[in-house]
Amino acid sequence: MSEIESEEIAKNTSESSNSRGKVFLAATPIGNMGDASSRLINLLETADIVAAEDTRRLYDLANRLGVHVSGRVIAYHDHNERNKADGLLDEVEQGAKVLVVSDAGMPTINDPGLAIVRRAIERELPVTCAPGPSAVLDALALSGLPTDRFCYEGFLPRKSGERQQHLRSLKAERRTIVFYEAPHRIAEAMEDVLAVLGPSRPMALCRELTKDFEEIRRGTVQNIHDGVLSDPPRGEIVLVIGGASDDEIKAESTDLSVEALAKLSLDCAQNEGLRIKEAITKIVKEHPFADGSFANRKQVYAACLAQKSELE
Repeated sequence: MSEIESEEIAKNTSESSNSRGKVFLAATPIGNMGDASSRLINLLETADIVAAEDTRRLYDLANRLGVHVSGRVIAYHDHNERNKADGLLDEVEQGAKVLVVSDAGMPTINDPGLAIVRRAIERELPVTCAPGPSAVLDALALSGLPTDRFCYEGFLPRKSGERQQHLRSLKAERRTIVFYEAPHRIAEAMEDVLAVLGPSRPMALCRELTKDFEEIRRGTVQNIHDGVLSDPPRGEIVLVIGGASDDEIKAESTDLSVEALAKLSLDCAQNEGLRIKEAITKIVKEHPFADGSFANRKQVYAACLAQKSELE
């Protein structure tokens, strides 16, 4: 390589402290230190300020990489990022290079960073990324499921009722769906995935990505559900679920009115020998709205009484 080529590469890869102030979002390893980019290392060494989700983890990362962090280090996490964003951007206006890093992966993706990006845009200050490891993309690539169109849903809600409603709102989603989940909730989460999305969709459970004990479990929702119960997974988990098929979408009914639900309930009560309230519970559960919520059963009951009185 010629001297001119070497100098050109240095210009392109080095984030010179003489350049204009700027915000840098940098991805950090999600497990394997070998995934740290040379650009991340350069930024850690040369940034004037490092805004870290956890300062202890930042110094641990620097030690593992053999990097000396020369800039000022501040804690920048979910609870203070909005309050600290403008102060950091004031430093950028004065020419400072501000590096934002999360504990693992890309800032703003289920991690702090969005507040400073939005304020930088509003204040017309430069912001850029030093891309790198991402558990979302890693899991998606390893799942074997379609990657041309996908949606990332973050962590599933903690409570079962809210989790099921969220899953119901995604029943007609054609794109591949990616979730995060915690190991202590994975069994309950898979119960709800099975109950709402059914047993046959293809999916993958990815855990400890890039680490020594990385594991990818592939199969149907039923396969993964059963495997979670028989061999509970540990560590950080990403779920990747296939999108809805044409048949599933056709089977999904559109939102029904209270009156339509009442008529179905009356028919159900008569045909199946159920009490009106039992029939209403059954019909309402079988016909969730597009957002995953259910019709108010009291309103459906009132409509049932009104329709019965009209027939008498």
